[in-house]
Amino acid sequence: MSKIWDEREKSLENEYFRRKEQELVEKLRAKRAEEKEREKAETSAIHCPKCDGTLVEVTFEDVQMLSLKQEQSQGWMNRLRKSLAGE
Repeated sequence: MSKIWDEREKSLENEYFRRKEQELVEKLRAKRAEEKEREKAETSAIHCPKCDGTLVEVTFEDVQMLSLKQEQSQGWMNRLRKSLAGE
């Protein structure tokens, strides 16, 4: 009878560690996919030749143009809007 319980205990322990390893593998795969996505986004981004900031596409009055990300600079866009408005 003791042998059956020992085998069951070993089986449950193996199952526990198999699940834990599977969870770790899934976390690593998700992390790797996230890193690849971030790397892809960084390599496909267009950089400003002046300040090396990241440029994004914006549409202003049906015209598509490239602009620095909002947190980097938006001063020139405000000046453009003011000049077009006649201020």
